[in-house]
Amino acid sequence: MNLAAIADGHPDDAVAFVSRGKPTTYGELGRQVSALRGGLGGLGVQAGDRVAIVCANNRYFVVSYLAVLGCGAVAVPLNPSSPTAELEHELAAVDASVVLAGPTGATAVSGVDRDRVRSLRHVVLPDELEELLASEPAPLVERAPGDLAVLTFTAGTGGSPKAAMLTHGNLHANIRQLQAIPDRTVHATDVTYGVLPLFHIFGLNIVLGLTLSGGATVILAERFDPVSALDSIRDHGVTILPGAPPMWSAWATMPGVPPDAFAKVRIAASGASRLPPETAAAMRERFGVAIAEGYGLTEASPTVTSSVGGELHDGSIGRPIPGVEIRLVDAEGEDAFLGDPGEIWVRGPNVFAGYWNDEAATRLALTEDGWLRTGDIAVADDHGNLRIVDRAKDLIIVSGFNVYPAEVEEALLEHPGVEAVAVVGVEHPHTGEAVKAYVVVGAGQHVDEETLIEFCATRIARYKCPSKILFVEEIPQGLAGKVLRRHLRD
Repeated sequence: MNLAAIADGHPDDAVAFVSRGKPTTYGELGRQVSALRGGLGGLGVQAGDRVAIVCANNRYFVVSYLAVLGCGAVAVPLNPSSPTAELEHELAAVDASVVLAGPTGATAVSGVDRDRVRSLRHVVLPDELEELLASEPAPLVERAPGDLAVLTFTAGTGGSPKAAMLTHGNLHANIRQLQAIPDRTVHATDVTYGVLPLFHIFGLNIVLGLTLSGGATVILAERFDPVSALDSIRDHGVTILPGAPPMWSAWATMPGVPPDAFAKVRIAASGASRLPPETAAAMRERFGVAIAEGYGLTEASPTVTSSVGGELHDGSIGRPIPGVEIRLVDAEGEDAFLGDPGEIWVRGPNVFAGYWNDEAATRLALTEDGWLRTGDIAVADDHGNLRIVDRAKDLIIVSGFNVYPAEVEEALLEHPGVEAVAVVGVEHPHTGEAVKAYVVVGAGQHVDEETLIEFCATRIARYKCPSKILFVEEIPQGLAGKVLRRHLRD
């Protein structure tokens, strides 16, 4: 098997995706992917090599992703908006040998210091990528279900980012599981709106992978603008509309939107963070759109539960999808009683193989009998519907993206004027949450808020940076020296 084969076997003249207004058929896609497989082989890429893809939601990403998988290498999707320093850290962490950069990521990639990423042999910028697309075709390389397909960065239930290992079997299993949900099956006649970033597992395997496996069409959008998005939804007859809560909130409060704007949408789904009940109600009342919430995480490839195809309850993340087992485990390690909160444990063929080069973190996440400890707390009702009541400790979710305080703190502590720092999440009307930092300035140092925010942006992605910094005399700590984040939030 090879996950890249999900794009094969569909009619050559059917449209696979639309990028920057230009459609690409499945026949054209197959030819481009085959040629790029040959081009990568010419660069010396072999099975198991890590190949980073630093690209926005466009043709370059789709062709690169399928070609990397197809030649047996491991795809490492990275945020094209990341600063060079963050890319260097991630590339070095996975020993990447090649980087494929689209127009958005080219500048940051061009600045990568080869001395810091010693494994890096080739940096392929957009012009060279076009040249590689003219290479002699190469056949698809067969892989075993347990072979590594994707490395994608996450932080598990806390700490600094780690690369989660997702196999061909993991990713393909989650696609099959979703296709088995009644009323959820993606058909060749469907059109998916693809604004969720493809470097994020939700966009990668659910928007792109699921759509291509069904022979449907994905409309690729490189950034979200609510007005132009509505035009695309109308003009392309979008039937499947997945997104994070900020997308739905933008439309729910947007004046002047006609009531039939989403008339052809048959599946509307929200994930990555909690959907505000008032947003769900407004979309239902204004446009007749019933938004189904679900739950997932990178380590589960990603979908665990869904309310698509079932009765919708505001705030519920639905039930486990077919082929996924769930336990709610109490503090004593026993199954929680019905109605009592418990940590979500997940088991199934979609659960990841562990963290790259981090056996200690893997042992914390996976039990010996294959259960994934998510760190998220939920309760179940009499009908098996789940509701999240707490989440992985210290996690901040900004516009659907996970931000871990430790990573932000590490970036701020690199500034010579910062003596101590603590980061927490605070409510935000547009992004769900925002990052807030408490900073202790070193003796004799003079640092202002704007300087620190801009300094942070040179080291980590902009969405991870604090939107507010407060300068304090000390950071509250417990007896063991652990930062008391709850005191700061309160």
